[in-house]
Amino acid sequence: MTHYTATGLDSRKLAFWAFIGSECLLFGSLISTYLVYKGRSVRGPTPQEILNIPLTSVSTFVLLTSSLAMVLALAAVARGDKLWSRVWLFSTAFLGSIFLGFQAYEFTEFVHNGLTITTNLFGSTFYTLTGTHGAHVAVGVIWLLTLLVRSFQGKLGPDKALNVEIAGLYWHFVDVVWIVIFTVVYLIQ
Repeated sequence: MTHYTATGLDSRKLAFWAFIGSECLLFGSLISTYLVYKGRSVRGPTPQEILNIPLTSVSTFVLLTSSLAMVLALAAVARGDKLWSRVWLFSTAFLGSIFLGFQAYEFTEFVHNGLTITTNLFGSTFYTLTGTHGAHVAVGVIWLLTLLVRSFQGKLGPDKALNVEIAGLYWHFVDVVWIVIFTVVYLIQ
């Protein structure tokens, strides 16, 4: 049963927008903390010594491409196209997983080069910020795979498109947050 609010939005969608608002506060505080402590590390390695902008640019492209796949997944579910719903849901989850693989590789390289969460302020704020984002991507991948399983169970038709739309709101939010993080951490030195 669908419950609409005074705004005309489904109550689940409105509740999810409220959740996204709280997530904005979380990431806003993490990004602000990174910026407050930027350049205050008294020992290295520093961002200039360690960040691999070309590699992270590729992973950023992969994550942003996943947003297109998410849009296509929602459109396929809404029109009742089971095959393409599954293809695009899987593609979105797969691209998100590739992004996580890039992040795991990057973290491993940084630790190998002497940057841990306890090395300096840069390490602490970097790993907290990007790790929190990565955890959000991982939750999104699991959510997408759950929707994919629901599709194979025959429980994800046009009548359940709102479920995919809400997952899409989350996925797009995570992508937008990454654009801000990528800009602040990697591009603005």
